[in-house]
Amino acid sequence: MKLVNPLYFPLAILAGGIVLVGGVRIAKLNSFIMLPLSVGVATVGAGIIAPESSKAAKPKQRSPAVEQELGNLRTQANKLAQKAQSLKTEAQELLTQSLQMELLGTLQYACDRTTELPQKIETMAERLHGDDSILSVQELQQQRVTIQKKLAQSSGATQQQLQQLDQSLQRNISLAQQGQDARQAQLLSLSQLIAESAGVLQAMQNQLRSADLAEASQSAELKNLSDELRDFQENLDVLVLT
Repeated sequence: MKLVNPLYFPLAILAGGIVLVGGVRIAKLNSFIMLPLSVGVATVGAGIIAPESSKAAKPKQRSPAVEQELGNLRTQANKLAQKAQSLKTEAQELLTQSLQMELLGTLQYACDRTTELPQKIETMAERLHGDDSILSVQELQQQRVTIQKKLAQSSGATQQQLQQLDQSLQRNISLAQQGQDARQAQLLSLSQLIAESAGVLQAMQNQLRSADLAEASQSAELKNLSDELRDFQENLDVLVLT
């Protein structure tokens, strides 16, 4: 057993102190005998405690499959955030020139939410750390309740996307109930949402560059796409932050 300084381990010092006090006060033994004995007890105790403390402090590693999927998510999120920032800058110029300030505000808000995604992925990564699945059945069911509430108030592409997400959550719940690691399935659901968000963002850019923004119908189409992108980010929040 490796010798360890007991001063770094309060429990070891306590054990040595108890031996010293018990030997001198209760057993009436000579303090010259008890002092080295208590130091020995503290040193041995520290040697026992130290490896356990080291194990507790060492973070558990994610499985290779989860780690790989998380890396893919980081890459997707960073690319999407960069594209959102680029679109925001482009919209600032084009919509300011056409005096479409309300539409600009809607689009900027959707892009701002999208640029937050990389940080949200990092927040989720902390929650997914360790070998044991951090996703309990209760947590997944809570996510489903939130999604189903959104479903009742949605329509069109957002509703379709929510239905797919609800189905994914059902599969994840089944995995968790079987005692399997639901984290990889959850990350795959996120990856799908990010890919769909990228599609909406591209459609927004196409519409911004080609539409006659003086036409009310074409401006409305761009606003609808901005709202759809915002909705996708809110749905991502359910998986990432809940």
